[in-house]
Amino acid sequence: MQKVVLTADDSASVRQMVSYTLKTNGYDVIEAADGKDALNKLDGRQVDMIITDLNMPNLDGIGLIKAARALAACRFIPIIMLTTESQDSKKKEGKEAGATGWIVKPFQPEQLIAVCKKVLG
Repeated sequence: MQKVVLTADDSASVRQMVSYTLKTNGYDVIEAADGKDALNKLDGRQVDMIITDLNMPNLDGIGLIKAARALAACRFIPIIMLTTESQDSKKKEGKEAGATGWIVKPFQPEQLIAVCKKVLG
């Protein structure tokens, strides 16, 4: 059974890159344009992991993490922040909201896959 990853980023090019990297490594991908879109796509779907940007319109990454963690199906799944932000204060805020890990853009495809394998087993 393929693992399903929901990726949320307001940049179409980043979504494409993340999606391509995951799909070529055997993951199913659901793409969302922002946090609100991601929450709508979480509705009743089984996902194994969420990868989200921090800065997005409508609902940012922190808001998405908090909302996802409030859903029973997402309480314990890995949520990775994939963002240009690297300040410790932002990382702390992400961790407090429920983020599992943090990857700074631009990312290396191997780095993304290594994190996926580590948190998904």
